[in-house]
Formats: sequence, C-alpha cells, structure tokens
Amino acid sequence: MEPIFLTVMTVVLSAILSAEAYKLQCLTRGGALASFATGATVGILGSVNTFFLLAIFTVAGFFATMKDFKKKEEAGVQEGSKGERTWKNVLGVGLPPVLIVLINYIYPLDQTLFAILFISTITVAGADTIASEIGVRDPKVYMITTLKPTVPGVNGGVSKTGTLVSTIAALLIAILGWFVIMESLDVMLLIPFVAGVVGNLLDSVFGAVLENPGYISKYTNNCSTALIGAAFGAVVWTIA
Repeated sequence: MEPIFLTVMTVVLSAILSAEAYKLQCLTRGGALASFATGATVGILGSVNTFFLLAIFTVAGFFATMKDFKKKEEAGVQEGSKGERTWKNVLGVGLPPVLIVLINYIYPLDQTLFAILFISTITVAGADTIASEIGVRDPKVYMITTLKPTVPGVNGGVSKTGTLVSTIAALLIAILGWFVIMESLDVMLLIPFVAGVVGNLLDSVFGAVLENPGYISKYTNNCSTALIGAAFGAVVWTIA
C-alpha cells in the first residue's frame, strides 16, 4: 500500500479530473461518477503509478475523441451527441484494470505478471479508442469478417488508418505503461503491446459477430476483449 497522503492525492485527483471532464462535456454526470469511482479504486487498491497510467489513458482518450470532432459529427459517427461518455462507456473500459488491481490486492501477484495484466487492459482499451476515433475518418472501411467494403463507424469495420494508428498507440502505451509501472524498460513490454493489438482486433470480430446481431453490447465487448487481452498476455508470460 502507498503512504496515506499519496492515496488521498489519487482520490482527490480522480475527483478533479472527473469533474473537469464533466464540465468539458466529455463525460455525462453518471460517466463522471463512474470515472471517479474507477480512478479512486485504482489509486486506493493499486498505487500512484497505476493511477497515473490510467489517468494518462483517460485524458488521451478525450483528446482523441475531440480531435476533428466536427467532421465526425457531420458524418454522424461521434460518440453521444457531443462526444460525451456515459457510465456504461467508462465501466466498459475501466472495469478490467480495476479487476486486475483488486485481484492483486487480495492475492498479490508476481510484479511482472501484474504489470503485464494491468498494462494489457490499458493497451486494448487505448488501441480500440484510437481505432474508433481516428480510423473512423478513413472512408475506406472493410468488415473484418468478410473484408468487404462497409461504412465508417459500423461495428466490425476496420481501416488501414485505424489499424496502423491503433497499433502504434498500443506500442506507445505499452512502453509508457511499462516505464510507469516497472520504472524501467524491458523486452517484456512487447507482451502487453501484442495483447493490445490482439484485443483490438478481437473487439472488431466481436463487433461483427456478436454485437451487430445484438447478442452483446459495445460495453460488454470493450470489457470482455480487454480481459481476454490481459489473459492472453498472462499466457504468453507463462510460456515465455
């Protein structure tokens, strides 16, 4: 556990960031409350480092959402009416890292394994967010299950731009995450990087096969693929 004043600091920062996101209309009121709960839980049960990484991912996601928002709004592919996220959006991407921190709090994990699990959930969520927010502006979109042309913004749609940018984002998040959590750089960071790429692609597959027919929601998709990405990273670590 962190010293009490550092833990309190993460709770206060979580409240400030959530309130500011609400004021900027990046989050609904419910989304802001869910964001605060997620950040505070990671700060209390995890560490300043885990909270810092989660906060960076969250802020980066807001910037990606607002980038060229007018164009996305004109095309009708924006999130919500003004790009705002609800509590369902927040828990969809926030629950996996919270679960990893909770498991580690109850049953302390190997430090490297914890880093891989936690960072993997962030890389999957980050890669998916970037793919959705940046890739949606590419007019050439293909359904991942058939590779046939489709419309931007559809579940299961992938583009060259989205795939490239999301892969780069996954690598950058893995590098930053490893440095923040482990306070060093190591070839092992490639595991959460690959997990992020795999989880992001799986998100598109689930979108086409399960989300479009209505079997699951986008929030369930986001949550499950992040957890699968973390599990994938754990398996690779085990056999590496």
